[in-house]
Amino acid sequence: MTGLVIAIDGPSGSGKSTISRRLAADLGLAYLDTGAMYRAATWWCLDQGVPLADADAVAEAVATMPLEMVMDPASPAVRVGHTDVTAAIRSTEIATAVSAVATNLPVRAVLRDLQRGLIDVEANGGSSGGRGIVAEGRDITTVVAPDAHVRILLTASEHARLARRAREVHGVDDPGALAATADQVLRRDRDDSTVATFHVAADGVVTLDSSHLSLEETIQAAHRLVQEVLA
Repeated sequence: MTGLVIAIDGPSGSGKSTISRRLAADLGLAYLDTGAMYRAATWWCLDQGVPLADADAVAEAVATMPLEMVMDPASPAVRVGHTDVTAAIRSTEIATAVSAVATNLPVRAVLRDLQRGLIDVEANGGSSGGRGIVAEGRDITTVVAPDAHVRILLTASEHARLARRAREVHGVDDPGALAATADQVLRRDRDDSTVATFHVAADGVVTLDSSHLSLEETIQAAHRLVQEVLA
């Protein structure tokens, strides 16, 4: 099938990025991490000295941000102007500050339109040659791409999500690492839930609970869901 659009939503630590990248690579599709776009916008505002508390200034800055998304699932990258910020946007500083940008409604409108444009390009050509795209992040299944061929809400228990993020950031999931990760994960979800719905599947969205699944089992389950929905 050409022009395939797969949208994957879910809370922090549910495995959206990992599963989406693997799915895109397996199916020969482009991969779009919309959360990285909000992180890039946060990096841009901080780099430009724009106060994140000034909602209007932030929205104005993001509207003129020279953002480039490299959507190869094997090596996705984010560039702002001539600067590769792929690693920088994963810093604790950005993770702590991104909610102020992600909950800015004018910013969400700007990035939503950009995301739709990127999805449309890949569905009709682009780096995937028109095969399609896997797009993941908040609002993907309900606002950004409600007409996607496959829409999945990837979820997991709070403990599983905290443990995964702790291992990702700290390399371990002991009590200290879990506590250090809790604010980043739970506060981000709490803040984002004021402008997006990602805990309960909307009509037509299939839920995949990975709480008790390994990475490979979750990927296999995602493949089955794609085949079932398309069939």
